[in-house]
Amino acid sequence: MRHRVLLIAEAANPEWVSVPLVGWSVARALRDVADVHIVTQVRNRDAFLRQGLIEGQDFTAIDSERVAAPLARLGDRLRGGAGKGWTTLTAIRSLSYFYFERLVWDRFGAQIAAGDFDIVHRVTPLSPTSPSSLSRKCAKAGVPFVLGPLNGGLPWPKDFDAERRKEKEWLSYVRSIYKILPGIKSTYRHASAIIAASRHTYSELAARAPDKLIFIPENGIDSSKFHPVPRTPSAGRPIRLCYVGRLVPYKCPDVAIVGAARLLRDGKATLDIVGDGPMMAELRALVSSLGLDHAVTFHGWIEQSELAKSIGDRDYFLFPSVREFGGGAVLEAMAMGMVPIIADYGGPGEIVSADTGFKIPMGTKAEMTDAVAALLERIIRDTVDVGAISDKGLQRVSDLYSWPRKATQIVAVYDWVCGQTAKKPDFGF
Repeated sequence: MRHRVLLIAEAANPEWVSVPLVGWSVARALRDVADVHIVTQVRNRDAFLRQGLIEGQDFTAIDSERVAAPLARLGDRLRGGAGKGWTTLTAIRSLSYFYFERLVWDRFGAQIAAGDFDIVHRVTPLSPTSPSSLSRKCAKAGVPFVLGPLNGGLPWPKDFDAERRKEKEWLSYVRSIYKILPGIKSTYRHASAIIAASRHTYSELAARAPDKLIFIPENGIDSSKFHPVPRTPSAGRPIRLCYVGRLVPYKCPDVAIVGAARLLRDGKATLDIVGDGPMMAELRALVSSLGLDHAVTFHGWIEQSELAKSIGDRDYFLFPSVREFGGGAVLEAMAMGMVPIIADYGGPGEIVSADTGFKIPMGTKAEMTDAVAALLERIIRDTVDVGAISDKGLQRVSDLYSWPRKATQIVAVYDWVCGQTAKKPDFGF
């Protein structure tokens, strides 16, 4: 029998990126394998309707704008600039989530207590620092409460404190204070299962609830959006490098440019940079100063639906970002057939295996730049079979990271918390 699930996804939107897209993707995938009613915030209503969902039947939009709107404005003022201060913004917005959950209980509490749902599953917020009053209330009603995927809190690398300050991440220095927030202990104590979406988050929560923890990575891939073309060896032509992401200090696009500079200058490589941000002018000046204008193309932002068409045939995804929780951009690159070259840290370091890409050891920015240069020289010298690595990457994405695969794993969690299986799921990541 299909589980009856009340799915709490305050942030869920198919037309946005990051957390809202994850929330939507999880909800959509679970609708294929369970009887799901989605509860989301009112700002997502129109996007849900455009997807053909029926309000009241498929989803309920909770209007918490009375509290959410002013707190969102406050967060924008305190974060230190557009695209900065994410820890501060998450903390401020989490305050409005208390009110959202209160409205959820007002609307659905009687149904939960009456047993109209087999499971209540909170998908977003993704942050493990956001308490949930629903956890205790569901436990009291005898309904399993599933929390996650949870991800966040990846420590800043010690050699990148300057980038941390440029990102206005002042609150990250005292992030651990969340452990004494009202309701946080109750949230984990009363949850029936907790899905950790990264190994770091798993280790952070292991002491709190080891018997409830299950590891399922955060990001997934909608394979219908990507149609990879076969890769051929690059012998006799320049290797085609690509970077996709915001142009901000911690993503280190300058490391990609300087690390590839020699090959770019000598006509042995080209580099496409897709994205925009505060470093754009600085990066353009860097390219010109190094004499690389002939080999580097700045595309600005490209709509996700157009990415595969625009840069889907590039050989390598050069992405030395030093603080990625999930690594969705890396998964998308692999789904397009690109071979990733990434910093061995956080989400990308977990996604990329030894036979599906290349990992740059963490170090200082200068050390990582030198490592990128040395690796690219080796790739050229050894005539790496990009096609074979690409194929293994495509298989890894299909086996582990498709949304239908994740939905199946989450249903196994449902089976466990409902007593249909005796053993806690372990997916072997």
